[in-house]
Amino acid sequence: MSVNYTLIGTRIRELRLIQGLSQEELAAFSGLSSVYISNIERARKHPGLESLLSIADALGVTMNDLLAGNQTAGDADYQTDICLLLYGCSAAEKRFLYEILKSAKNAIRINGWNIRP
Repeated sequence: MSVNYTLIGTRIRELRLIQGLSQEELAAFSGLSSVYISNIERARKHPGLESLLSIADALGVTMNDLLAGNQTAGDADYQTDICLLLYGCSAAEKRFLYEILKSAKNAIRINGWNIRP
């Protein structure tokens, strides 16, 4: 199994932007350099466990939030992505998006569409 560093970098960037942090601010909070943060977000550098822990702590998230989607055959592959999508939505927006997902799921199953990963 290989680690999807692009996915990890994307998650870090999304979480950073949701919190309104610049790369420089995340770097300061995590004790890493802003150039290193930039390289991680663009998957040009592959962070080690200690760096990921520092970033997770600085963002106030768990390691699972950063690594979600890297493990195969997980029931919660897209759980973090869905949570990120819903972050900052009003209750009405969340309900609307839920209804869209529910309808899409029903359409897939009713029509017997073969959706491949």
